[in-house]
Amino acid sequence: MTLPILFEDAEALIIDKPAGLSMDRPRAGGPALTDHLDGLRLGFQRPPAAVHRLDTDTSGCLLLARNPKALKRFAAAFEARLPVKRYLGVLAGVPTEQEGVVELNLSKISSAEGGWRMIPAKKGKPALTRWRVLDVQGGRTLVEFLPETGRTHQIRVHAASGIGIPLLGDPVYGQKGSARRTLLHAAALIMPREGKDPAAAIAPLPHDFVALGFADG
Repeated sequence: MTLPILFEDAEALIIDKPAGLSMDRPRAGGPALTDHLDGLRLGFQRPPAAVHRLDTDTSGCLLLARNPKALKRFAAAFEARLPVKRYLGVLAGVPTEQEGVVELNLSKISSAEGGWRMIPAKKGKPALTRWRVLDVQGGRTLVEFLPETGRTHQIRVHAASGIGIPLLGDPVYGQKGSARRTLLHAAALIMPREGKDPAAAIAPLPHDFVALGFADG
């Protein structure tokens, strides 16, 4: 597996993470991002480190820091909600509205039977996602998501509980088996940096989106 590099300079890499690649080693074994970090040194003394996380199923832009100082700065920028993040997702249906804002606090719950998941809860952490419809094909909808916060499973829960239609293929918040994976793609990332140009990249639309008749609009 090769990881396409979308942006590179002395302190940052942005890679196009493929769907199915876990950030950490799965309990059952299998590939993980950690397998590839040494190969992404590209002449540097130490391997890069991931600044943020993407779900295993989620493809697209992932920012890596190439030194500890950059990692600290980038992590602080994420905490301050400074990066601009653009996601594309396929809803398993067609919403009644063309655009909107979902603002639902999120909280984590778990059970022995069902494992853990995120749910909307007044006492949860604030989460806000702006969204708009880009295209409809075959009863499914390509949606642009602009999350202003970065909560775990935020877009997945906001699609299912806020818009009222889950992402296609989502085994937790939607219908398992409706697609080979949860159709969510980190399409663009802009990390502002003081005194220099932003670290920015656009990840091409994945083949499974294209196979459904969609193009990034």
